[in-house]
Amino acid sequence: MASSTTHEKPEAVSISPLLKRLAYPATADIQVSAEDIASAFALIFEDRLSDIQTAALLTLLHSTGKDKDAAVIAKCSHRMREAASQIDKASLKKAVKARGKPEGSYNGGLCDIVGTGGDSHSTFNVSTTSSIIASPLLMTAKHGNRAQTSFSGSADVLNAIQPIPPNISAVNASNVAKVYEETNYAFLFAPNFHPGMKYANPVRRGLGLRTIFNLMGPLANPVEWAIEARLVGVAYQSLGPVFIDALRQAGAKKALVVCGEEDMDEISCAGKTNCWRLSEYPNPAYKGSNDQDDDSSDDEENPRTLVKLDIFQLHPSDFGLATHPLSDVYGRKMPKDNATKLMSILRNELPRDDPILEFVLMNVAALLVTSGICDADTSNMGPGDDGQVITERGPGGGRWKEGLRRARWAIESGSALKCFEQFIEVTNKLA
Repeated sequence: MASSTTHEKPEAVSISPLLKRLAYPATADIQVSAEDIASAFALIFEDRLSDIQTAALLTLLHSTGKDKDAAVIAKCSHRMREAASQIDKASLKKAVKARGKPEGSYNGGLCDIVGTGGDSHSTFNVSTTSSIIASPLLMTAKHGNRAQTSFSGSADVLNAIQPIPPNISAVNASNVAKVYEETNYAFLFAPNFHPGMKYANPVRRGLGLRTIFNLMGPLANPVEWAIEARLVGVAYQSLGPVFIDALRQAGAKKALVVCGEEDMDEISCAGKTNCWRLSEYPNPAYKGSNDQDDDSSDDEENPRTLVKLDIFQLHPSDFGLATHPLSDVYGRKMPKDNATKLMSILRNELPRDDPILEFVLMNVAALLVTSGICDADTSNMGPGDDGQVITERGPGGGRWKEGLRRARWAIESGSALKCFEQFIEVTNKLA
């Protein structure tokens, strides 16, 4: 006789005591800690909270402002990553080390560029395009999803690439290392790595308001443990200090959080951008091994490097560029339109002063600076590189013009297009 297996829903857990403490903080005997919230939050991914309690938790976090607390964001993101499909660390490290090319103070690790969304500007898909352009120089792990607050999300625009799009749905925890064996670029489609999110999505749609989930994407990369550097755009100014603190608490050592003065989650092409940057420098008191792969040689009491925070502003002129009004870079179009523009950029079909091209190039350049690759005093990127490093330093001590020089090379040499075509090829073979 054939047997059948039924999968019962896990037993629900009540978090009513926590909800009451959040709802009535003035009368609560015990204050709510970030760890308390994260423990409750983790139950969502196990399908152990009722929809009503999930909705109450998300709403109370929003109404109390706890969803904008750095410790809460960091700890909830940690629980979200714990619930994600786990990737074999040894195989991924091996693949990344084989392809990564250390240069300057960049060690050859994975990098990401992402925005929180929700800035209402509906600009072009800057972070997605930037992640591809950076990939000839940096190992890139772009974490993204379908549109949540815009017309064209990162997954939407990649799925609209013609004639053959990458098969982003084929990349998962079991084969992402294989992708990096053949290309520097990978797009990590969030639903493939965060299966527990399916329990939260109906509630999020039903609530119709921005919740802590909208802020967690930049910290929910499933290869977070392997991320060396990242650029994070936030949608309004007050989130800048919060996010850089959340990144610091999560262990980030190279990170740039940006917010255009217009409250835009990109480096603005129209004027000033407020920046918060974490960067590492050698610990003069360090006595251990300098082997980057030796995890045992670094600990909290005796770290190999120390981290500093710089706060400054960037302007297009710091990259050697003119300003462009935001109306010139609106992306309020269907994914297929933005996909066409993305491919035109990669094929080097646009004038060098095209507003969207320059908008993208600034953000690529900022990621390159954050990674440390622009600290190199020599340059040998490949054909088309004249080797003339721009050593001028601007706000925050960054070589922003050198970052732009390298970003232009990635496009004009055809290297960015080649990396993306390799990604398209390998993902369609996975299918």
